[in-house]
Amino acid sequence: MSQYVGAIDQGTTSSRFIVFDREARVVALAQREHRQICPHPGWVEHDADEILRNVHELAARALRDAGLQAHDLAAVGIANQRETTLLWERAAARPLGHALVWQDCRTDALVRDVVQRHGRQGWRERTGLPPANYFSACKLQWLLREHGAGDAAARGDVLFGTMDSWLAWNLTGGAHVTDVTNASRTNLFDIHRLAWDDDILRDLDIPAACLPRVTASSQRIAPIACGPLAGVPLCALLGDQQAAMIGQACFHPGQAKVTHGTGSFLLMHTGSRPVRSAAGLLSTVAYQFEGHTPCYALEGSIAVSGSLVRWLRDNLGLIAESSEVEALARSVPDNGDVYFVPAFSGLFAPHWRADARGVVIGLTHHSNRGHIARAALEATGYQLQEIAEAMQRDSDTPLHELKVDGGMSANELLMQFQADMLGVDVIVPECSETTALGAAYAAGLAAGVWRDSEEIARLWRAQRSWHPGMPEARRLHLQRRWRQAVQRCLDWADGT
Repeated sequence: MSQYVGAIDQGTTSSRFIVFDREARVVALAQREHRQICPHPGWVEHDADEILRNVHELAARALRDAGLQAHDLAAVGIANQRETTLLWERAAARPLGHALVWQDCRTDALVRDVVQRHGRQGWRERTGLPPANYFSACKLQWLLREHGAGDAAARGDVLFGTMDSWLAWNLTGGAHVTDVTNASRTNLFDIHRLAWDDDILRDLDIPAACLPRVTASSQRIAPIACGPLAGVPLCALLGDQQAAMIGQACFHPGQAKVTHGTGSFLLMHTGSRPVRSAAGLLSTVAYQFEGHTPCYALEGSIAVSGSLVRWLRDNLGLIAESSEVEALARSVPDNGDVYFVPAFSGLFAPHWRADARGVVIGLTHHSNRGHIARAALEATGYQLQEIAEAMQRDSDTPLHELKVDGGMSANELLMQFQADMLGVDVIVPECSETTALGAAYAAGLAAGVWRDSEEIARLWRAQRSWHPGMPEARRLHLQRRWRQAVQRCLDWADGT
């Protein structure tokens, strides 16, 4: 048995290929960014062909750097940005235009139509999700209409997929698949029956023939047929946030992780049955290993966190490099009563307000660049506290600690602020590549590299912990002021 597993980590801003050994150590890593195509305000697109080319090139580079050949890998797994929606021609494997990214909000009118006909909860009882731009359903509806592809999709000549499906189709030479975690993010999938929902498909005029076959998150799918990975079995598909749950060894109810990337995503394991949220959180499939019942999670998403730092860099020029934001934020002793609500495309859980837009409030003659930078970092901490509080209330399960990963986990000011706001220890793992590691673990389980989740849990190692230390009166004051700032950002997008 090979001691190495490969993972494709296809994210919102870049793709990676990482080789791990049996001790969950990174052997080689290759990464490349792809274009963010924004033809209109609120529209965000990706070139799926560009992403596919990058994946092939990154796999070749990582194998070369590791001194390995494809046959040295026991398996490959894919973790992907979720909800991003694509149509392609079956015969030519050619995309019908660009993919619509999860951040894209061009489907406002379609979402409003669903809400008008089915209420704000929509099909939430079956899918775990409210109607929102965030999910794939209305994006797919828009693409089918835009390209006039309804008849071709009904014949199965045009196919739908999220990015895992697109990569799997091309890598395997025609396996049209997705897994339960990605399917559960479309708003077309019954998370109780683990099947596409025929009533919703009819309502949105989406043909079932264009949808992928749904697999477990960890199972042998097909051998990779082309490129530098030819011959290696593809053995896992996972949405990136669910992959990070596996990478963080969150295998038991009450365990939770947050991943800080373009956005921030907090997931809490809730066991073998979905928990319905009274606070607007998402009920989603956490993962399913072949031969086992699925596990579920509650999720709260922050649309803008890491991308807010890039916005400070690229749009305002406050910093030259993203890594400079912490030093700038530490140049002031506190936020100076400045609050930054980054509702650039609305607010996600627990508010779900598409009409919200970003505000910076509390500016005075005393305010400077440092206060804005600090307010931008603290915004993530406030939003996480709102989500964590709602999760504990919905699940009736206390949160004892929070495992954190992603690029911003290196920001010590933010890590301490998170611990202070949530009132629990914040722990960063030794392996920072938890999303890719989760995909590798899932693939390795299917290939026999690791025996079970208990063996994986024993490999998890902490790098550093942050402990809450803020006085309670100060914490409550900051949270109260944050809530006031949130109220100021509402009802803006619909204004005149």
